[in-house]
This record gives sequence, C-alpha cells and structure tokens, in this order.
Amino acid sequence: MVATPNSPIADVFRTLSGGNLPPVVDSYERNKTIFFPGDPAERVYFLTKGAVKLSRVYEAGEEITVALLRENSVFGVLSLITGDRSDRFYHAVAFTPVELISIQADQMSQALKEQPELSAMMLRGLSSRILQTEMMIETLAHRDMGSRLVSFLLILCRDFGIPGNDGITVDLKLSHQAIAEAIGSTRVTVTRLLGDLREQSMISIHKKKITVHDPVTLSQQFT
Repeated sequence: MVATPNSPIADVFRTLSGGNLPPVVDSYERNKTIFFPGDPAERVYFLTKGAVKLSRVYEAGEEITVALLRENSVFGVLSLITGDRSDRFYHAVAFTPVELISIQADQMSQALKEQPELSAMMLRGLSSRILQTEMMIETLAHRDMGSRLVSFLLILCRDFGIPGNDGITVDLKLSHQAIAEAIGSTRVTVTRLLGDLREQSMISIHKKKITVHDPVTLSQQFT
C-alpha cells in the first residue's frame, strides 16, 4: 500500500513517532528478513527507502513472490483491516537495502478509529497490492523463463519506472541474483536472458538500473 509523503498515513507515522519527519529506526541489507510468517503482528511499517518483497512460503519449501513494495508504502496492516489480529501471513524481505520506521499496531488501530479516512486509503492500497499479486502469479505461471523475466520487467516498469528519453528506467539497483530469486530462476539464466535483451536493444543497464526502451514492443514480442 502506497502513501505519498504528505498523506494522512505518513502524517500518522510522523506524529506517533514523535517528529516532523519520520526518523529511521531500522535498516536492512538486501535479502534480510523483516518478519517471518507466523511472527506476531505487533507492528505496522512505513517504508522510507528501498523495496520490500512479500512472499508466501509453502510446506514443500517453495517461496513465491506475491508483491514488491516501493518507497512510501505501508505494510503489515492486514490484520488491522480484517480485524483478525493473527500472526504474519507473509515473509517480508528487503529486496534492496531498506530503511523503514514502525509503530505499534495498537497505535495504528487507534488512529484508524479516530481518522476513518485512513481505512479507506488502506483499502485502496490493498486493492492495488492485490492487482500486483495477480500480475506476479501470471508472471510465475509462464514456464518459459524468457517470458517470465519480461513479465517481471514490465511489472517493475509499472511500479518503479521513471519515464525518460530512452524509455522507462526501473528506479532500483537490481542484481541478477535478486531478479532470479523474484522469478524463481537462477542467476546464470537471468544473466543470459538479460544479455539477449540487451543485444536486441530491448533494454540497457547502467549501474544496475534497467531501462526498458519500449515496454509495449517488449510486451508484444515476448509475452
């Protein structure tokens, strides 16, 4: 769920954390866990820097990416919306280096009671996340890794893209390993497939940031 820096949700975090700007209270290196499935749902998080991956872990040990959260997103709120203060449902991991603040779930719950418009904003954010989850499921349904990678790149363009003269640049520094983990592939395969796309002038990569030169053409040719 995404909040702009001046939204009521951002204001709640600023107020409850005691300052005009949200202080950084924790940071995570890439691939570090923020919370595990089954952890108590005690805090709500506001993402100030980086991207967070939410995934489901199944009994066989398989882990499926269901969403990527960008800066100014709020997460860990599902139990507040449903009214079921259950344990964590997802595995939350730093997809890139991450900085975030958090407040007690009880504090957020009280804020929701005092400011009903916050509930509507959270529901809109959850609706957007459901759409992204559906797109991720469609991405992982591709058996061909090339199509899976292209679908993932298009999701990144939609949610993290910055338009420019050369196309849309994904505003994340992504390692090949991170991409591989997100789409259920291997680093070697992702490196090869990205190399193919570069040779065909579909993408370019500068300082680990990927630019998709023409997302429409990429989508038409490879999905």
